[in-house]
Amino acid sequence: MTTVLVVDDEPQIVRALRINLTARGYDVRTAHDGAAALRAAAESKPDVVVLDLGLPDIDGAEVIEGLRGWTSVPIIVLSARGDSTDKVKALDAGADDYVTKPFGMDELLARLRAAVRRGTTTPATEEAVVTTASFAVDLAAKKVHRDNAEVHLTPTEWGILEVLARNRGRLVAQKQLLQEVWGPAYANETHYLRVYLAQLRRKLEPEPSRPRHLITEAGMGYRFEL
Repeated sequence: MTTVLVVDDEPQIVRALRINLTARGYDVRTAHDGAAALRAAAESKPDVVVLDLGLPDIDGAEVIEGLRGWTSVPIIVLSARGDSTDKVKALDAGADDYVTKPFGMDELLARLRAAVRRGTTTPATEEAVVTTASFAVDLAAKKVHRDNAEVHLTPTEWGILEVLARNRGRLVAQKQLLQEVWGPAYANETHYLRVYLAQLRRKLEPEPSRPRHLITEAGMGYRFEL
């Protein structure tokens, strides 16, 4: 059974979607704000997400970015915002499709079926929380905890850790890491990585001088080990 996560703070829309989708054999989960959406996605691993942008706590684009931190699940934006700027922002954040309210149920269902078909060709959903023996990385909430306390990371430190955690167990080349975190113009600035990896190890490794999790492969790149 295909699981659909519906995220909207308008009860009548949630009810209409639940009735129509359930009648067509979908397993429907719901959330009424962004924080609940991120939790529900991590717990239920939906096959597709239908997301309103105008949520009461977090902007929908931020929810998309939170999801894209750990999963490639298809995301259909369902929004009253018809301005092209909002569409571009949502699509740039990682949305797969954009439907403007008011919408026709038949059109939405067709787009939903298409999104599910595309989703079956992508890798299986990953875990939102990556747990090592020393710390835990929450890719959805963009937080790190060590010894039951949140560890403050700078945006750059988080960017490096996120790329490594998403590729855990695999070598990430220096050039790839620099391009993903800083951009193509910084592909050869390898000294940046030495500085920031040292900072991350001081914050996360039990013995920074003998790292267990943030491993350097000399001359090649870095590897994240659990």
